[in-house]
Amino acid sequence: MSVPAPDWFAREIVAPGITRIWEPHVHSFFRSNVFHVGGRDLDLVIDAGMGIVPLRPVLDLASGKPVLAVATHIHVDHVGGLNEFEARAGHRKEAAFFEHMADEHTLAHLFRAQPEAVDRPPDEAWSAERFEIRAAPLTRTLDAGDRIETGDRSLRVLHLPGHSPGSIGLFDERNGDFFAGDAIYRGRLIDDLPGSNVHSYRETMQRLLRIEFSRAYCGHGEPIGQNELRSIAGAYLDKTG
Repeated sequence: MSVPAPDWFAREIVAPGITRIWEPHVHSFFRSNVFHVGGRDLDLVIDAGMGIVPLRPVLDLASGKPVLAVATHIHVDHVGGLNEFEARAGHRKEAAFFEHMADEHTLAHLFRAQPEAVDRPPDEAWSAERFEIRAAPLTRTLDAGDRIETGDRSLRVLHLPGHSPGSIGLFDERNGDFFAGDAIYRGRLIDDLPGSNVHSYRETMQRLLRIEFSRAYCGHGEPIGQNELRSIAGAYLDKTG
């Protein structure tokens, strides 16, 4: 793994206790969000980027406080840095995949095949052809309805398949914060990857139309509100109906 590059990550505070981190030099298809949710007793890291440059040093984690890294799904742009964390969680349907991080599950080969995988390598030795993801076996397996407690937040696990079989979201009902992963975001929703399923995705969209929340923190791009989410979900249902 490359040494930290000082300007590899961009970051912004999007709400009290929630920081969004992303990798602006990564190809736009793989430029995903990492969310650091500071908790009273436990910090959450939701998704882990590409793993090209170490993620943990940029998170400003409190010394001694437990940290749980949650992968919303197994794809390369969300699990690359997962191995940096001792406590790791993901959905049961994809749990076995984290033990090997094989291309057939992470789809890392699609990243390596991009002619401009990054617009600027982090150092002279880095190359997309040698890019690999380190194994990161889960220490906690999640199912729909499970809760992750941070001491001042209680986040319910939502199983939101379609983009991948084990895609999940985390919903803080008290604060109205919804961490959506790649279930929904601005732009074209990807439903034609290995493991994607349009029928499941439609069911996920129908479910999202019924959720009452304040803000959705998506796996790609900026946060969106409830009205925009419902518009995206409705458009997908119209397109695939």
